Amino acid sequence: MKCINIINAAKDDYAEVRRFYHSLIDSLKPEQCHVGWQKDIYPSPEFLRSSIENGDLYLCRDRERIAGSMVLNHEYNESYKNYQWQTVVDDSELLIIHALGVHSDFNGKGYAKAMVQKAIDIARETGMKSIRLDVLGGNIPAERLYQGFGFQYMATLKMYYEDTGWTDFKLYEHVL
Repeated sequence: MKCINIINAAKDDYAEVRRFYHSLIDSLKPEQCHVGWQKDIYPSPEFLRSSIENGDLYLCRDRERIAGSMVLNHEYNESYKNYQWQTVVDDSELLIIHALGVHSDFNGKGYAKAMVQKAIDIARETGMKSIRLDVLGGNIPAERLYQGFGFQYMATLKMYYEDTGWTDFKLYEHVL
């Protein structure tokens, strides 16, 4: 795999990041990969801005164009608290992956794998004990990606998000 550079987004990247997610949403074919994202609902402008300001939003570029993006932080859906995870950890020892997406123009180039590896590397470097995430039921490519890195399917929970309402999400955890 070629060397793929993944860096923190800068404050002046906001408009480009927002355009990236809008274009990504437009490019997704529901019959191949249903993520349930909606423009300016998820990821919302506020979520993107705060993620950039907090240093939580990462970009993967192909030349000058954003190929992929993700957010890494300690925040999670309230429903996570109602589930018995493999590990008992404080929020400060837990990394959550949000909004990981690679534009379909860049499929098959290893960007999604590089981004998951970057999340694992950051988690290890910062002393995290676990990485967790949720995947909308039916998003088979995402499930395969995470399982390929050793993430364990934990359960399917009905959770509420603004873009999907009450919907089934699959929980995954990677214990470090």
